[in-house]
Amino acid sequence: MIRLIKSTLLVTLIGLMSFFTSCKENTNTPATTPEVSSVSETKSKAVNPKTKLSDDFKNYWYNGEAEITSYKLEQARYGELREGTAVLVFVTEDFLPDAQVKADSYSENNIPVLKLNATKNFNTGIYPYSIMQSTFYPVANNQHALKISTSVQEWCGHVYTQLNNRNAFEVTSHSYFQGEADESFKLEKTWTENELWAKLRINPKSLPVGDIELIPSLESVRLNHDALKVQKANAKLESNSYTVTFSELQRTLKINFNPNFPFDILGWEETIVSGMGSSAETLTSKATKLESIKSDYWNKKSNSDVSLRETLKLQ
Repeated sequence: MIRLIKSTLLVTLIGLMSFFTSCKENTNTPATTPEVSSVSETKSKAVNPKTKLSDDFKNYWYNGEAEITSYKLEQARYGELREGTAVLVFVTEDFLPDAQVKADSYSENNIPVLKLNATKNFNTGIYPYSIMQSTFYPVANNQHALKISTSVQEWCGHVYTQLNNRNAFEVTSHSYFQGEADESFKLEKTWTENELWAKLRINPKSLPVGDIELIPSLESVRLNHDALKVQKANAKLESNSYTVTFSELQRTLKINFNPNFPFDILGWEETIVSGMGSSAETLTSKATKLESIKSDYWNKKSNSDVSLRETLKLQ
């Protein structure tokens, strides 16, 4: 009986300590640290051990700010290179495992993620292109992205694709093209190109290498009108770059990064071959880093904050 009482008191004390160290509401700021906001192993169906996050990681990514980096962009489209800008926004958030959206408040069932919002803006002749991809990747680094979405807008129309990680990858897709209109289907879980960017920022050495199965980025599938499916690829990791080659798609992506923490992305190159035989054409899109800042950008919405766009060389 005495042992039972002691055991009960100990469990209660641990529960109270957990509550008082994690009850802070999180509405506009990044996620609470993963050690406090624990992942539900049952809901996440994680099979690999969690990555032990360093103090540098926690100090950098859990300080109430996002990392915003701008890039000079040369984007291949319609057989020509177009000048534009790209922006990568990395920020930590608490994520709801069932609804698969950002959590407005703390819960022990929230999943801490590193979110990447990647945007591109460029013109094709008279009309503009605007592309955005969002990836929600668990900082535990032990399972696939929980959600990926992509939208492309231009004057012909717009398209949207969303992938949710549940029992399988559940895909919903909408497009103004006849052959790509409303679709809903499932894919077998495997690596996704979108999640590799966030995985790199957590630990480049954890990136898959060699011959792998990989779902291409939702952006590339849309722009090249490829079927969204698992592709065979080869991945190569060097000290400061990561290269993925899709032989069937005749497409190669190379991401250049800082080999030292926080493993910031310095730029990338994407080469694709279009056409067949003598009419085949090879074009390489490139992004080169301009500037990077840390900011709670969601609070920077006054006219006076436009100067931050000048800092990022976007204005």
